[in-house]
Amino acid sequence: MQKITPFLWFNGNAEAAMHFYVSIFKNSKVGRVTRYGDAGPGPKGTVMSATFQLEGQEFFALNGGPQFSFTPAISFFVSCETQQEVDELWEKLSAGGSKDQCGWLKDKFGLSWQIVPSLLGRLLGDKDPQKANRVMKAMMQMQKLDIKGLQQAYDRG
Repeated sequence: MQKITPFLWFNGNAEAAMHFYVSIFKNSKVGRVTRYGDAGPGPKGTVMSATFQLEGQEFFALNGGPQFSFTPAISFFVSCETQQEVDELWEKLSAGGSKDQCGWLKDKFGLSWQIVPSLLGRLLGDKDPQKANRVMKAMMQMQKLDIKGLQQAYDRG
């Protein structure tokens, strides 16, 4: 069991969110689903909570009600090795949500994700500040991150 587990608060759609996320990530699985009983506070038989794994990371989802919603101040950062992986996750996770700048998107449940090529960290951390700055400028112009475009910005000079 992992020591720290992301806990996600939903308004009645925790089970749908769990199935959506598990359908997108290859190394994923549904865990346990618990339902409200006679004591409530939700209607008897409806989903109270669900656990699931995405790429080996455990998550806990609660149908807690409308009191709280997601904010971009918390997001899930997904490191991708290929442009194909970036493209696939970008399209699937943003379906019904919104596409934002610099690899950020919001899914149909309002949860924020960052879909980022692993190469980006290496390019931005280059000891040559001019190269790193060119990569940053290129990234700031993108919605979905483009590995070829980032690499070209790095190589210019």
